Amino acid sequence: MPIVPYVPVDITVHLGRPDRDARNVTVSFPDYIKNVASSEIYPTWPDAAIRANIYCQISFALNRIYTEWYPSQGYDFDITSSTAFDQFFVEGRDIFENISVIVDEIFNNYLRRPGQLQPFFAQYCNGVSVTCAGLSQWGTVDLAKRGFTPYQILTYYYGDNLEIVYDAPIYRDAPSYPGTALRLGDRGDNVRLIQRRLNAVSTNYPSINKVEVDGVFGEKTQEAVKKFQNIFELTPDGIVGKATWYKLGFVTANVLRLAELDSIGLSFTGESQQFQRELSLGSAGNDVRVMQYFLNTIAEFIQAVQPSPINGTFDQATQNSLISFQRLKNLPQTGVLTLPVFESLYNEFVGIILSIPRSYGGFDAAPYPGFILRLGMTGREVEALNVYLLQIAQVFPEIPRIIPDDVFSTYTRDAVIAFQNLFGLTPDGLVGPETWNKIAEVYTDIVLSNIRQREQAPGTVLMQTQEMEAL
Repeated sequence: MPIVPYVPVDITVHLGRPDRDARNVTVSFPDYIKNVASSEIYPTWPDAAIRANIYCQISFALNRIYTEWYPSQGYDFDITSSTAFDQFFVEGRDIFENISVIVDEIFNNYLRRPGQLQPFFAQYCNGVSVTCAGLSQWGTVDLAKRGFTPYQILTYYYGDNLEIVYDAPIYRDAPSYPGTALRLGDRGDNVRLIQRRLNAVSTNYPSINKVEVDGVFGEKTQEAVKKFQNIFELTPDGIVGKATWYKLGFVTANVLRLAELDSIGLSFTGESQQFQRELSLGSAGNDVRVMQYFLNTIAEFIQAVQPSPINGTFDQATQNSLISFQRLKNLPQTGVLTLPVFESLYNEFVGIILSIPRSYGGFDAAPYPGFILRLGMTGREVEALNVYLLQIAQVFPEIPRIIPDDVFSTYTRDAVIAFQNLFGLTPDGLVGPETWNKIAEVYTDIVLSNIRQREQAPGTVLMQTQEMEAL
């Protein structure tokens, strides 16, 4: 059974959000990509822009399949039609001829990072009504008109460490749980897959030892499996049954996804997620910022944990936040970040991330950053705020449209005041937790409700004027 990334003959699409009761439809993989491309981009775009977008759509879908993202959570489909989670698919829609031709040519080509097996989780958005940390669909048009090739467009958004895999193999049957538990003494490709996934997870969970990828289920592999099972509350028997198989795939996918994210100015690379050094009062640096971000995110969901500033300095407020977390987890309340504390902190953070679908992928609003935003401030938090306000202004004309830059200007303040007046908040122009959370709520509702703009996708059913006014 192949364990390398493959292109399936068919893909099963859930026609709605993953947690909603909706039909599943199974279509050929090329037909799926043709549908998505015809729904998300225009056939009149330059050829290079169309190809760059299709590469992203292919890679995104294959990542879902390779990581078994939805089957690992108990669902009976590969991907959804919800743009809040996946890609825009319209059952039975017309397909543009030139897009069909291009897809037939490149449907088994995909993106990946050098040294990685899995297709690249190619995040993207339209770049007009919705912005994100990945590729801008409308931005590709401008780059193509400037003479960029498809590959140059892709590296412009995703960096130079990107490669295109050509002519991937096509298989009818997906490599999934082999049907028989894997244990000490077993050999073969499925063991190699387990070993690769354990090594990927160990980057973020350093207590899991890295193992040699030799296809032999030896004692070191067994030990790593047991450690993984302990961390994720599975029976620590060192045997990879169905539950462990899918959990390992699911966690691997999340670890790899987290490694691609850029949230609130932090780059969550594998290196930054590893425990680098003991941190205590007076420490400073990016590893302190990472710890603070974890604490602050946890505090948004667990009242017992005090929020932490995100300033890169281990100050008294940070120590108090860390102590409150240690108290929650029944750890010694030292106020010092040691390896056991880091692992507990990171596990809690990942658990929250897993419970929030794509909250850090550029589609949903980020949690409150932990400090009040006001006139004159700059930074990624302000940029996010401006993006959210601009999106909301597309639906609520009472809110003035602003430039989504990283400056809290008088225009931002006026938009905030208009929002506060509209939603019954104190109109002071300050963005504290109450205002931020309300903005985040409204923004997320708009995105998740598929209230879309004309610029995003032909074939989208636009809301009528009276329906918009009713909102």
